[in-house]
Amino acid sequence: MEVRVANVRKEFDRFPALHDVSLDIKSGELIALLGPSGSGKTTLLRLIAGLEKPTRGKIYFGDEDASQRTIQERNVGFVFQHYALFRHMTVADNIGFGLKVRPGATRPPKAEIRRRASELLDLVQLSGLEKRYPTQLSGGQRQRVALARAMAIEPRVLLLDEPFGALDAQVRRELRRWLREIHDATGHTTIFVTHDQEEALELADRVVVMSQGRIEQIGTADEVYDTPNSPFVYGFIGESSSLPVKVEDGQIWVADRPIGLATPDAPNGKATLYFRPHDIELLDGCNGCIAGTVAASRRVAGTRRVELEIGGGRQLVEIELPIEHPAAQKSRIAFRPRRWKVFPAQDS
Repeated sequence: MEVRVANVRKEFDRFPALHDVSLDIKSGELIALLGPSGSGKTTLLRLIAGLEKPTRGKIYFGDEDASQRTIQERNVGFVFQHYALFRHMTVADNIGFGLKVRPGATRPPKAEIRRRASELLDLVQLSGLEKRYPTQLSGGQRQRVALARAMAIEPRVLLLDEPFGALDAQVRRELRRWLREIHDATGHTTIFVTHDQEEALELADRVVVMSQGRIEQIGTADEVYDTPNSPFVYGFIGESSSLPVKVEDGQIWVADRPIGLATPDAPNGKATLYFRPHDIELLDGCNGCIAGTVAASRRVAGTRRVELEIGGGRQLVEIELPIEHPAAQKSRIAFRPRRWKVFPAQDS
């Protein structure tokens, strides 16, 4: 099922939570809505579900305008962060609940509901647990039951709101791989909300990066990580370092000296240079490079993170070095970013 969000605005008491958002989702696609708290990602998900109505704009399921239809009429499956399972029902009854409460004409026979629940238990790898209650399951198992319940109604669109947010890191990693496998096996159009960039980049076919009620960038994991189109995306996706610079005649300057990076299309004036801390080239000399004095050095897993004072200590920038590098406080390091991007300074 294709989903199209067309110029949607959503206000709460005249406060705009979404500003003129448009998004096309292909049938069978797995899409991540990624952003910090307050970016509008959950509001957008709730609008697609039918839990909220847009102030302006429309939401289409295929060619059908679903903007004013209820969640039941849209036939979407919804998975919440905190499971929302019925504690007094067994696992099998939880999974079959959406089918049992259908109107009489569309309600399957009890035997069909049991068969469907059994099939889904196999799919989510919980066979043999159909008679247990939610309190007898782990957090990861409960979330699998919640997903099976959402899929039982054969939804046109599957929606997940921070589905792994209540789980510890190891379980989250396991369930991410499992969810991707489930998606590939079932082919549901799936949209999930997360603030975890690793989760979004690993799972999604495309990532929708949101900030302050707007979509900043839409692309594959490689596109949003390797070619971010704004300072926000560069700073939010992956780890990044930034440094105030100026552009003069297509050359980037730091502390009144050129650093050997050319940007012929950038306008003259103040700007900010962004790069990844690990994506640098260490240099012996410093005729056209960035050089700084080590202010702090710490081990992070198999690498060393170093803070450098640039321009006599006026700026701090972080780089990543091999663990065996003899970085010590007050030593001097020269480097140049291998991949980078410069953005004109924003007017304050």
